Amino acid sequence: QVQLVESGGGSVQAGGSLTLTCKASGTIFDINSMGWYRQAPGDKRELIAFTTGRGYTNYTDSVKGRFTISRSNKDKTTVLLQMNSLKPQDTAVYYCNLDLWARGFSSYQNFWGQGTQVTVSS
Repeated sequence: QVQLVESGGGSVQAGGSLTLTCKASGTIFDINSMGWYRQAPGDKRELIAFTTGRGYTNYTDSVKGRFTISRSNKDKTTVLLQMNSLKPQDTAVYYCNLDLWARGFSSYQNFWGQGTQVTVSS
């Protein structure tokens, strides 16, 4: 069974930094892509950072230059989101999303983390 467990959310003042972590449990054979989404109250869930197993990376304009998505060097089943220069408008619930192939599945499947709250105060 595959689960994505997120951690690292919290409250921070504007200009501060946080690092979100998403760890995939289970026997993971391959990760095709990794993404971070966020959803503010009343808004749709939006993709903010995306990377593939082949190294393609993309960001939504509002976080470019401030956020960095990466795969942990120590644990290839962990994806990170380094968030710097945080702004009040970054306040949202953040979700990780992985497209991966794991034991028990015959093809790649899409999984979501449970979400972690990030609150940025001015």
